[in-house]
Amino acid sequence: MGATLSLCWFAPGWMFFGHIGDTRIYFLPGDEGGIRQVSHDDTHVGWLFRNGQLNEREAKMHPRRNALSKALGAGNQFVEPQVGAVAFSPGDLCLICSDGVTDGLYDAGLLQLLRQPDAREAALTPARRVAEAGVERSGRDNATAVVIEGR
Repeated sequence: MGATLSLCWFAPGWMFFGHIGDTRIYFLPGDEGGIRQVSHDDTHVGWLFRNGQLNEREAKMHPRRNALSKALGAGNQFVEPQVGAVAFSPGDLCLICSDGVTDGLYDAGLLQLLRQPDAREAALTPARRVAEAGVERSGRDNATAVVIEGR
């Protein structure tokens, strides 16, 4: 067994991140309203998607989508994490979520849950909306979500 790790730390104007595995880090700029996955899924299917050989739907349906090529443990003594930084301003959002969330939700669905929730969803915190929707739409794995808003 191996573990994934996705973490963010914040400094004035910046979000720094480190990542290994298939837990995802998303950035939602406050002024543009879009969503961008800043972490890379450490799977062969993730590599195929990043290189344009699979679309989002094909990657979600691929039978090997959860086969990690990089993880903590699982016989990996030395692992090179992905690290990076994104400018982070008031109104921006950061979403860190497990594959139990993204198994059932496309990026557009995540964006809608965070930016334009329906009346029932609006009563929940953003992280709870995302986690519950992931369980409702997939439920095959644990569903964990953290949402950080720039202030």
